[in-house]
Amino acid sequence: MGAGLVSRALPAASSNTNVVLILADDLGYGDLGSYGSRLETPQCDRLAQEGMRFTSYYSGSPLCSPARAALLTGRYAPTTGVPRVLIPNDELGLPAELPTLPRVLKQAGYRTKCVGKWHLGTRPEMHPLRHGFDEFYGLPYSHDMFPLPLLNNGDEVEQSPRPDKLTGRFTEQAVEFIQRDDQRPFFLYLPHTAPHIPLAPSARFMKRSRLGSYGDVVSELDWSVGEVLRALQESGHDRDTLVLFTSDNGPWYQGSAMPLRGRKGTNYEGGSRVPFLARYPGVIPAGATCSGVAAAMDILPTVAALTRAPAPDGLDGIDISPLLQTADEQIDRDVLLYFDVVWAQCGRLGKWKLHVSRLNANRWAELPPSGLRNLPLPHPELYDLDADPGENYDVAAQNPQVVTEILARMQAKIDTLSADIRSAWYGTFGIPVQDTPEGSTPRPA
Repeated sequence: MGAGLVSRALPAASSNTNVVLILADDLGYGDLGSYGSRLETPQCDRLAQEGMRFTSYYSGSPLCSPARAALLTGRYAPTTGVPRVLIPNDELGLPAELPTLPRVLKQAGYRTKCVGKWHLGTRPEMHPLRHGFDEFYGLPYSHDMFPLPLLNNGDEVEQSPRPDKLTGRFTEQAVEFIQRDDQRPFFLYLPHTAPHIPLAPSARFMKRSRLGSYGDVVSELDWSVGEVLRALQESGHDRDTLVLFTSDNGPWYQGSAMPLRGRKGTNYEGGSRVPFLARYPGVIPAGATCSGVAAAMDILPTVAALTRAPAPDGLDGIDISPLLQTADEQIDRDVLLYFDVVWAQCGRLGKWKLHVSRLNANRWAELPPSGLRNLPLPHPELYDLDADPGENYDVAAQNPQVVTEILARMQAKIDTLSADIRSAWYGTFGIPVQDTPEGSTPRPA
């Protein structure tokens, strides 16, 4: 059922490889020109033309904070201490002792900076500077939350900054960091607030798009990508820098996930399958499209491989650098789990996706959080994502052996994860779980 493992050696990369990771906020699978959108995104399309476009990349969660946790740690989000969206003054957040991508690169001699939206905790031990970043300029969480301080490292620069100025200010900081006269390789993490609501394009981009304020905000985001590429060119780093562009989850109230079903907050494909573009001249072939399954938690081990930095143990992600050298081969991987908070609701293996459970209500409905329940489906639903990316036709009855294999693989993977994930899995199906020591496998009582 898995595809053949690519075995060819990766073209030359080195410990001097710079890394720029740009993260959009709520940008949908169908929101870039290179993915079929009517929105004009020439700079992102340039990334696709000069690099590789992935068609089956997953953000790690259909929700903001968990997706960012998966991206920076290489782990399934519920295992990181960030299973849900965080709010101001939340007790939850990314533990300081957890290995992260910036910490891995910092220990390898990189200078590191985060510019934009953090959203992984507000307590002092959860600050970006405690997770391997030398510098931080940005917001502690989403720009629709209050109070909203703009921070420069540990200092508050401004309270309630104008949302129409954020993309420009973040871009200025990113360009300055790239162009700084420093011989060390660098890692820039640029998590934008755009195009998350409230939609607030700057005056320069107001009415730039024929598709309303959302189109204007995406145009400004695209401009920012172009400014980063220009800064790399002007500073002489164009050919020694890996540039990655993606989104934290699918679209919310506006934007497009076409041709996928679902949106932000759901485990249909539109919730977490998002654009992913990778550009590295001389390493990643230009104009390539990759259909191999990849995920946010793969970024840490992949960047570690490309930069020759030691990756931490215990990661859930895999090194997808073999996928980055070719457009016509896939890489073997075990079942990929789709989580909503701590509940594993779906699993993907090759072209197949199995749904086993779902929330009892739309999470945006007028329900208190305590009213949400994860319920098993009457029977698992199976979709052939190659033939049916919209998840319209359940083919479980025609493929019982596939259902059985994916279920077995899901349970085997879950039995290796944390106690709360294992308990949530068994609890969904009404199986009592014996109290067991941490790290052991729960069994039906």
